[in-house]
Amino acid sequence: MADFKPKKKEFHQSKEKLRRYSFIQFPLVWMVLGAFVIILADSQLSSLVGGSQGFKSVCLAIIESAVAVVLYLFTMKCLAHRSVLIGLIFISVSTLIIFLLDGYSFKWLSASFSSVLLPAISTALGAAFVEELLFRGIAFQAIESMLGRWVALVVTSLFFGIAHLGNPGATIWTGVAIVIQAGVLLGSAFLWRRSLWFVIGIHFAWNAIEELLGIPVSGHPSTGLFSAKVTGPFLLTGGHFGIEASVVPVTISLLLAIPMLILAKTNKGQSSHVE
Repeated sequence: MADFKPKKKEFHQSKEKLRRYSFIQFPLVWMVLGAFVIILADSQLSSLVGGSQGFKSVCLAIIESAVAVVLYLFTMKCLAHRSVLIGLIFISVSTLIIFLLDGYSFKWLSASFSSVLLPAISTALGAAFVEELLFRGIAFQAIESMLGRWVALVVTSLFFGIAHLGNPGATIWTGVAIVIQAGVLLGSAFLWRRSLWFVIGIHFAWNAIEELLGIPVSGHPSTGLFSAKVTGPFLLTGGHFGIEASVVPVTISLLLAIPMLILAKTNKGQSSHVE
C-alpha cells in the first residue's frame, strides 16, 4: 500500500501531461507523420542512388542521408512543437472563410497521394528554410544588433514584401499584403520564441497546405490534391496570385501577430539566444 499512492500520483501526472498535447504534438502523431515523410523521401531518393555508380552514387547517398537528417530535425523541432499547428490553423481558417464566402471552389483530382505529397513537401520545405534563414536568420538578427528589434521587424517585413514583387501577377497590393501577413507575422513569431525552427514550421505548413489544396502560392501555380477555382472578388480570394493577396489572411495574421508581439515585449529581459 505504501507504493500505491506514489504510483497513482505518477499515473495522474502522466494523464495530465497527455491532455496538454495538441493533436500534432501528441507523440504518436508526430512519430507517424515524421516516419512517413522520411520513408517517402527515402523511397524516392533510393531509386536514384541504386541507378547510379561510382562517385555519383556516393554523392547521392550523402544527399539522401542529409535529407533524412533535415526531415528528422524538422520533425523534432517543428512537428513535435506548436509551429506547424499555428501555420496549419492560419491557412486552414483563412481558406475556410473564403470558401464559405463563395470565394473558392475545390475539385478533387485523381492524382496519387504520394506523387503530390513529396513535391509539395519539398517545395514548401525548401522555401521555408531558405527564406527564413535569409530574412529572420541573417537579416533580422544583423539589423537587430545595430538598430534594435522593432526596426529589424519593420525593415525585414518591408524587404520580404519587396522580394515577392517579382513573382508572377504581383502588384503593389500583393507586396503590402505579404509585408503584413508574412513579414510581420513571421517576424513577430521569431521575436516571441527566438527560434528559427519555430518560424520555419509556420512558413512550411502555410505553403504546404496551399500546395495540397491547389491554391497558387504567391503567384506560382500549385499542383495539389485539389483543383482550386477562384469564384469570388480579388480582395477576398487573392485571384490568381493566391491567398496571400486576400484580406482574410492579412486580418488573421494581425490577430495572431499582436499577441505574439505583446509576449515578445514581456520577454524582453530574457535571453536573446536563437535556436
